[in-house]
Amino acid sequence: MRFTDGMIITPSGVPYPSLVPRELVEMSLDGVAEGRLKPSSEWRFHVDIYRARPEVGAIVHLHAAYASAFASLRRDLPAFHYMIAVAGGSTIRCAPYATFGTQQLSNNVVAALEDRTACLLANHGIVAVGETPEAAGQLAEEVETLCEMYTHALQAGSPVILTEQEMADVLARFTDYGNPGRSRRPD
Repeated sequence: MRFTDGMIITPSGVPYPSLVPRELVEMSLDGVAEGRLKPSSEWRFHVDIYRARPEVGAIVHLHAAYASAFASLRRDLPAFHYMIAVAGGSTIRCAPYATFGTQQLSNNVVAALEDRTACLLANHGIVAVGETPEAAGQLAEEVETLCEMYTHALQAGSPVILTEQEMADVLARFTDYGNPGRSRRPD
């Protein structure tokens, strides 16, 4: 989460259920950490996303089952369902594989998030961004649901992909959908 001139991030290797607030790590956007625990091994892409995207207030990174499985195919998630647009485009991109915690992974994630709010990480998981932790978390959950739906659709056959024009229409409708301060889920 963006915090003053830096960010707060979870510590490396601490199970979330046992995490307490004093164990969160405060970091500058120069990569300098303060606290008694080491920051998440993925701190680099958090720092680089915050530097590249001043509108981002929070980042959620998960190893959710369906998204991680689909990301192992190293393919973008296509527009099989109009809700792909929640990530800001006609696909949800899959960032190329790089070893966790590396600058190369960070570079790949930042590129995959260009004009998007979520991406998959090849053989890894999901990254979702938002103005708040709640918004980023909801988006990550939506991406996981879409990956699950697409997995089921693939088992049934070859899903029909929406055209670029159909997705452009959806994206245009998303610009003013919903109520300020509430989820933009259109249904």
